[in-house]
Amino acid sequence: MKTDFMRNGQTLNKILWILCTLLALMGQAACGQGASGVATQSIFERQGMETATPGTEEQRFKIALVMKTLTNPFFIEMEKGARQAQDEFGVDLVVKTGAQETSIEQQIAIVEESIAVRVDAIVIAPGSSTELIPVLKKAQDAGIVVINIDNRLDKNLSEELGLVGVPFISVDNQHGAYLSAKCIADRITEPADVAILEGIREAKNAQDRKVGAERAFAENPNITIVASETAHWKIDEGYAVMRKILEQHPSIRGVFAANDMMGLGAIAYLEESGRTDVMVSAYDALQEALEAVKAGKMLCTIDQQPARQGYLGIQAAVQALHGEPLPDEILLDVLLISQENVP
Repeated sequence: MKTDFMRNGQTLNKILWILCTLLALMGQAACGQGASGVATQSIFERQGMETATPGTEEQRFKIALVMKTLTNPFFIEMEKGARQAQDEFGVDLVVKTGAQETSIEQQIAIVEESIAVRVDAIVIAPGSSTELIPVLKKAQDAGIVVINIDNRLDKNLSEELGLVGVPFISVDNQHGAYLSAKCIADRITEPADVAILEGIREAKNAQDRKVGAERAFAENPNITIVASETAHWKIDEGYAVMRKILEQHPSIRGVFAANDMMGLGAIAYLEESGRTDVMVSAYDALQEALEAVKAGKMLCTIDQQPARQGYLGIQAAVQALHGEPLPDEILLDVLLISQENVP
């Protein structure tokens, strides 16, 4: 009996030892899991993100892309780039535009609406370099990240109103316009009159493109600029302004249009008038303009990579929302497109 009792006691001790060992191991595993959870949380916190927990979705930033219009194919390409970034970075993208590139009040209303629905960031291609600044300051004061693409907001007015720390993503518009107008200037070897079709005069990119074209024409002493008129970025106004200029200056030999839409309008009127001796260069590299370059109707145009601008605008917003520092500006290369390299 005593032997059986001892054997039973030894067996019980073994069982108790095994149970204790298992409990200890389970305790270590639980502690290890807890440490891992803390480390993961600190990483997310450093990135400015909430930690995902079972049964909830990961945080998705809501970003508003505010453009001038979708009647210009340039902004359709810009949206494509932004949509690509939306998929890659896992954000909710809301795209809003005005009816026309001159619909500044609509853009202001869109920003007001974006503030009301509490988006996390606004990526904007402003129709005006000055009129959007007060409402964008309001958005920034509400804790919304603001990213400026395409057309630069006026620096002095921004500083005066306190809109600071807004990165700018675009191209050197003055340099691009210089290259485009130079296509005309390089082909003029005797005295000749030329004209400029300007964009919206309150827009910084329009101002820069005018300056770039004037610089290219000034380098050729044979050239006289006889007209510089705004056609507000529009194809129909490009047509109408070209008619007016041609009536007043029938000897004109060249026209620089600050965007392709105005340039295509000018070409339409020149074709109707039977004027094949007037050189036209433009800016944007829209598909219709590329076809015109291939056909010899447009001398050259400038590719300012709108899809890339849209993509980088969304990427910059995500980085800013994660607390990452951003440069004051990101300038993409402009690409001169002529018959020698038209795709």
